[in-house]
Amino acid sequence: MSKYTCFDVNIKDHVAHVVMNRPDEFNTMTRLFWKELPEIVKELDKNAEARVILLKGEGKHFNAGMDLANFAPADKNGSKKDPARMREVFYNEVLELQDTFTALEECRIPTVASIQGACVGGAIDMVAACDIRHCSSDAFFKIAEVDIGLAADVGTLQRLPSLMPLGAVKELAYTGRKFLPAEALELGFMNKVFESREDLEMGSLELAKEIASKSPLVTRVIKKQINYARDHSVKEALDYHAAWNSSLISGQDMEAAIKAFMEKSKANYDDLEPTHSFWEKDGLVP
Repeated sequence: MSKYTCFDVNIKDHVAHVVMNRPDEFNTMTRLFWKELPEIVKELDKNAEARVILLKGEGKHFNAGMDLANFAPADKNGSKKDPARMREVFYNEVLELQDTFTALEECRIPTVASIQGACVGGAIDMVAACDIRHCSSDAFFKIAEVDIGLAADVGTLQRLPSLMPLGAVKELAYTGRKFLPAEALELGFMNKVFESREDLEMGSLELAKEIASKSPLVTRVIKKQINYARDHSVKEALDYHAAWNSSLISGQDMEAAIKAFMEKSKANYDDLEPTHSFWEKDGLVP
């Protein structure tokens, strides 16, 4: 793995531990954070050694959202540039920020967020793009953008309605009020709440290892199908799934799974193949 500034990354037992490493700043999202996270996800997705991404924050808080000092207006004296053209620049920058968290959703690897302390503002956008969310009992959540004159614009308002009742999403977004683990669990935002941070660490890792023990080809298909079904009709999703299964179902993995079941042993599966860009390969043959 490459070296990063805002994250520590290591892979063990097919689990990629992606740890935000600025605890003194509550792991807030600097400009470099937004650059590095999609690079990490894409590198992990490409080399295919990891079968699960476990996203964590070092220190007291998981992530306190955007580092506002990094995003203060650069021109305090007023720009003479065309406002429409400058708004178009801003539009493109927002799309780039959105792509940072969409990388978590679109990668082949299942993602688990393990949350302690604050999960605020942009951190809500980030974990909403993950497949599974765990937290400790001391966690708290807040769609904080409304309090700084913004509508959350990098995924919260688009993804939360698929995870939580629509009325709850609207209330939390309109008010920016803090909500706690019990409510987050009841609403469906959290998959599981752990009493202590130690229990959270162990529980999230145990889940990640269990997912990593499955066929990575199958978990890749499952992730793709569930995300597709969210945005399409049942009929469209069934047809899409039939096409995927007919092309990607692996007799090798099924044989390994059935053999392990009969022998009451653990199945071993090959990793996914690393991905390649067209210009990195000699020809088009898989």
